[in-house]
Amino acid sequence: MTKTQEPGAELPLQQQDSVVVRFAGDSGDGMQITGGQFTSTSAAVGNDLATLPDFPAEIRAPAGTRAGVSGFQLCFSSKDIHTPGDRPDALVAMNPAALVVNIKDLKPGGILVINTGAFNDKEYKKAKMADPYTDGTFEGYRLIEVDINKRVAEALEGSPLKPKDVQRCKNFYTLGLMYWLYSRPMQPTEEFLNKKFAKKPELAEANIKAMRAGFNAGDIHQMFQARYQVAKCTELPAGTYRNIMGNEAVALGLTVGAKLCGVKPFLGSYPITPASTILEAMAAQKHHDVMTFQAEDEIAAICSAIGASFAGRLGITTTSGPGLALKTEAMGLAVMTELPLVIVDVQRGGPSTGLPTKTEQADLLQAVFGRNGEAPIPVIAVSTVADAFDCAIEACRIATQYMTPVLLLTDGYIANGSEPWRLPKLEDLPDLKVNFRTEPEGFLPYSRDDKGARPWVKPGTPGMQHRIGGLEKAHLTGDVCYDAENHEFMIHARQEKVMNVRETIKTPEVHGDKDAELLMLGWGSTYGPIADACEMIRGKGHKVARMHLRHVWPLPKGLDEIFSRYKAVLIPEMNMGQLARILRSEYPSQNFLSYSKVQGQPFHSSELAEKAISVLEN
Repeated sequence: MTKTQEPGAELPLQQQDSVVVRFAGDSGDGMQITGGQFTSTSAAVGNDLATLPDFPAEIRAPAGTRAGVSGFQLCFSSKDIHTPGDRPDALVAMNPAALVVNIKDLKPGGILVINTGAFNDKEYKKAKMADPYTDGTFEGYRLIEVDINKRVAEALEGSPLKPKDVQRCKNFYTLGLMYWLYSRPMQPTEEFLNKKFAKKPELAEANIKAMRAGFNAGDIHQMFQARYQVAKCTELPAGTYRNIMGNEAVALGLTVGAKLCGVKPFLGSYPITPASTILEAMAAQKHHDVMTFQAEDEIAAICSAIGASFAGRLGITTTSGPGLALKTEAMGLAVMTELPLVIVDVQRGGPSTGLPTKTEQADLLQAVFGRNGEAPIPVIAVSTVADAFDCAIEACRIATQYMTPVLLLTDGYIANGSEPWRLPKLEDLPDLKVNFRTEPEGFLPYSRDDKGARPWVKPGTPGMQHRIGGLEKAHLTGDVCYDAENHEFMIHARQEKVMNVRETIKTPEVHGDKDAELLMLGWGSTYGPIADACEMIRGKGHKVARMHLRHVWPLPKGLDEIFSRYKAVLIPEMNMGQLARILRSEYPSQNFLSYSKVQGQPFHSSELAEKAISVLEN
C-alpha cells in the first residue's frame, strides 16, 4: 500500500489493490439499489468486480428484525478477481439488526459505519440484541458514527417531500459518503436518478441532494482517517465490457443461441425466485423475435415450450428446484418425442420452498437422474456470471444438434451476482444453423443421423406428417409400439444419443502445478472460490491443481486419466456431495474427497484453502 496526496485534500489518499464493501439494512432501506449503483460506478471507472446480493427470505419480514435484513457485498479491484470477497473491509449497518447479522464477517480493524439514528433500545429489542455500546460489539473495528436520519432531514429541509419520503433518501446519503471514502464519482448515479425519476423530478432532486450531502460530509465532518482509491484494472483482456448480471447473461445467451441456430426462441415460464428475471429480460427482447409466455403453472410452462419446439421454434423454460420437480413428467415427454428444449434451473436452497433467496447446488442428482423411466438428458453447469452467456449458447447447440432436452444449471449466487462481461465479436460466435427436414422422399420420423438425432420437421410440411406424443415410438416410423424388444432398442438409442454429446465437448483444462498431488475439482459457481483458494494455497508453499466441469452429464472423455495423476481429488460442493457420488460410481478406483457446505451462502476461498492444506498435510 502506498500513500499519495490528492490535490486539495487534507487526508492521505491510500492506493489499494482491492476493497470489499458490504451494505446492510432493513429490506426497505434500499441496500440493493445502493450496492447496485456502487457496482455500476465501479464498472464505469474500469475496476474488475464481483457482487453478492443477499435478500431476505420473507417478503415482508417485520421491520428492524434479523429476518428482514437485506445485504449487498461487492469487491472492486485493480486486478483480475474471481469472487466478491470472503470478508468485507467496510460494513455499513443501517440498523441494529443489520449490525448483529453481519458484524461477524467484518475483518478485524475494518471500517464499521453505523446509522446512529436507528440505534436505540426499541430497535435493539426488535433485533433481539444487547446494547452494542456496552457489550463490546464495536471493539476491534474503526467505528464511524453518523446519524443518517438527522443528516438527511437537514439536507432536504424545505423539500416538498413528506418526512417519510425524505427518510427514504437515506440510502443515497450513505452511498455519497462511501463514494467519498473510496474516491468514486457521483455523476453516473446522478444520471441514473434523473432517468429513473424523469416523471418525478422532485424525487431525483431529493436523492441527488442527499447523495451530495453524504459525499460532502466526508470532508466536512472529518470522520475518517484516510480516503482510499482503487485504480483501473489493466489485467482484463482488451475489448468492450459491460456490467452484467447472471440471469441477464442467460437471457442474452439464449436469444443469441437461438439466432445462431437460425430459429426463433420461445420461452414458456412460470415466475419463481430466483429465475424470474430471465423471463423479464427475454420479454424485453421482442424486437429480436423472442416470444415469451407467462404460464399459470410450471407444467403449462414446459408443455408450451415443447409445443413451440414441435412448431419449429426453440422451446425454452426457466425455473428453480421446486419448479423443476413439477416439470419432470413433461421433461420425459420431451425425451420421448426427441424435440430440442432448453430447461434452465436456477438452483436455490431446498428442499421444497426451502431458502428461496439463498443459493445452493443441490439439484444435480435431480437434473441427471430425476425422471421416471430411462430418460437421459445432457446437463451443463454455469461457472461464472459471464460464463452464463456461453453456456446458454452451448445448451442451444446441444439441444438442436442432438434433438434432446438440455438442462442448464445455474444458481442464486450467479443469477443475482454481476461482473464485467466482454462483449463477443460476432465473427467469433459459432455457426449452429439448423436444417429442417423438408424432403418427403424416404422420410422416416425416427431415423437417425451420425449423432443419433432424428430429423426436425415443422408441422404442415407437405408429405411429412408423423405421430408424436408420450407413448413409446416404433423405431423409424414413430408409430405407437408396445413391443418389448423395440422399447429396449429405443431406450438404448436415446441413451446413446445423449452419450454421443461427449464427442463434441473438450476435456476440461487442468490449471496449476503439474506435479501436484491434490486436484481441486469443481462445477458450477464454486469456480471463483476454488481459483482464489488455489492461489492462497500456493502462497503458503503448497502445490495444488484445479479443474472445473462445464458438462456434468455426460461427463467429458479423458477424466479417468486426469484423476489417476493425483493421490486425491477434493470436490467442494454446496450440497451433500452429489458430484462426488456420481464420480465414485463412474470412476470407482479414484480417491474422491467430498467437502460440503449447505448454508445458503457460497464458499469462502479461505475455507477451501484451509481444507485443502489440511488434506495435503495429513
